[in-house]
Amino acid sequence: MIGLDNVTIAYGTGTRAVIAVHDFTLSVPEGEAVGLVGESGSGKSTVLRAVAGLIPHAKGEIALAGVRVDRRRTTAQRKTTQMVFQDPYGSLHPNQTVDQILALPVAIHRLDRGEARIVQALTEVGLGREHRYRYPHQLSGGQRQRVAIARALILEPRILLLDEPTSALDVSVQAEILNLLARLRRERGLTLLMVSHDLAVIAHLCERIGVMSAGRLVEITTATAMAKSQVTHDYTRELLRSNAGFDRS
Repeated sequence: MIGLDNVTIAYGTGTRAVIAVHDFTLSVPEGEAVGLVGESGSGKSTVLRAVAGLIPHAKGEIALAGVRVDRRRTTAQRKTTQMVFQDPYGSLHPNQTVDQILALPVAIHRLDRGEARIVQALTEVGLGREHRYRYPHQLSGGQRQRVAIARALILEPRILLLDEPTSALDVSVQAEILNLLARLRRERGLTLLMVSHDLAVIAHLCERIGVMSAGRLVEITTATAMAKSQVTHDYTRELLRSNAGFDRS
């Protein structure tokens, strides 16, 4: 469902170009959840943005649902792949109600049954009618992230990209959002690519984990292997030590 083949991503051009991601290769089959971990600046969020089509890649190929894509996506390709950002307050328009936020993608993609889609999306993420006409500042952090997830789901995507979706939330709310994402993945058959600096968060949702360092994918392992410290790369071992107390549960 997601394929990256020797993808290199740079910021800037010519001699001033900064290579953020080097020769990145990863395959995510349909229905699987894969996580990317690494320290800040390792390139994991840059990979996610390239998959979403928000930034161009300098070299290599990106394929979604078996079709090669570049930054200029068709309407259908953008509908297929949706992204949930780290800060729900920053990703939601402050002067729009939840109803307006959810109605916008329906209008852009000229979908039918707009009213039914909005009601269904809110129900799926655990929000009621009382939240529909509120503004983002009138919602809690967890509720705002539920709206962001609903906005992504309203287009019925096959791929969901998650950029640290729980890092701005309290621990108790983090668990609620992760359980929500796990349920939605099962019910909708979603393919997930998730970025986080927290191994426990990644392991809660993802079967396979890619470890990034200095823009390179240094190891691909599993949540079970990480929990047992059965890893091969020195950087991954350092990452495990920095996440002392890591527990998949």
